[in-house]
Amino acid sequence: MTMPLIELREVSRRYDAGPPALHEASLTVRPGEAVAVLGPSGSGKSTLLNLIAGLDRPDTGTVTVDGVRVDRLGEAASALYRRSRIGMVFQFFNLLDDLTVADNVALPARLAGTPRAEADRRAAELLEDLGIERHARAHPGRLSGGERQRVAVARALVNRPALLLADEPTGALDTAAGQDVSGLLAGLNAEGQTVVVVTHDLALARSCTSRTVRIADGRIVEDVPSRAVAPGAVR
Repeated sequence: MTMPLIELREVSRRYDAGPPALHEASLTVRPGEAVAVLGPSGSGKSTLLNLIAGLDRPDTGTVTVDGVRVDRLGEAASALYRRSRIGMVFQFFNLLDDLTVADNVALPARLAGTPRAEADRRAAELLEDLGIERHARAHPGRLSGGERQRVAVARALVNRPALLLADEPTGALDTAAGQDVSGLLAGLNAEGQTVVVVTHDLALARSCTSRTVRIADGRIVEDVPSRAVAPGAVR
């Protein structure tokens, strides 16, 4: 059987004297899966993403991603892990407006030590694959929201990560652009990319993932195929 790409075992995280943000959560994601993590604001889904990304550490339990014990990494090792093994897409794009589209995409590869020519080649290839090569010399502020999110996806993929994490990737987009991005994520998964999408949007989960994990009050309460999620499952 294929080894898990992501494995969380009995993970808990508490930030203050209140209830834990995440409580004894266990989750396994295998290579090539597309998983949506659903839940309302404050449910713990962002905490789960931050633990997988190495942006936070659990109080108890273990987090293993692509063979790396993420919960044991120090600050420098965590940065290297994120740079080499995962790509991240955010709700508000986080692009650098003073760089061109092509330079935004190539930047993570350059930071990882990839020679400029190779980084630029990868960026150009991804922009073409995602249908936005005509904007390579433009600056992000001149693009639509959907186009900027495509640039963000290209940037997340430039170092060929094992895992793509998307945090509310359609939250800042109109309906048409959101459908465009969800189709893009589904296409990437069809080509073998492992994808975890954190969202409160059931329609997004159904359109681009095959499995849904629902979190409520810091606990994983449901883990089912996306098509089987009841319409009222997310508040």
